[in-house]
Amino acid sequence: MVFWILVIGAAAIVLGLSVYAGMLLSQLHKQRKNEREGQAKRLAYLHDSIATIALAMQQGQCPLSEGCIRIAVLLDNIPNAEQHGFAKRFPNLHEMYNRIKHMPTHDARKQFPKQEIRKMDKEREALEEELAAPIQADVVEIIAWVKAAR
Repeated sequence: MVFWILVIGAAAIVLGLSVYAGMLLSQLHKQRKNEREGQAKRLAYLHDSIATIALAMQQGQCPLSEGCIRIAVLLDNIPNAEQHGFAKRFPNLHEMYNRIKHMPTHDARKQFPKQEIRKMDKEREALEEELAAPIQADVVEIIAWVKAAR
């Protein structure tokens, strides 16, 4: 009699733990699904942002230097960016980015004397002029890459 009580008790414990494990697995499955959906939404947002900026650069609605900075940062946020080799794939965009990333923006820019700001602006504008055609070629490639990546 005691033996059967112990067997029934053990079976109840095993059953309870099995149900609990099943609930945990179900929660884990939902959590992973939500995480995948969130990553997919983030990637779609990054692709849309890159395409929008590239199109604006192509149409002359966005200065090339600003577009290069924005796109380079967005590309760095693509999952496994290193494996994609964006710097080699879009070398002119990254060259512009690397040559101007040290320049202050927004509020940091206001802390510099006007003469120094003008000097940086002239340097940036000269780079935009020098690299305009190669950057536009990269922009065409970026737009094609985004279309293929979607």
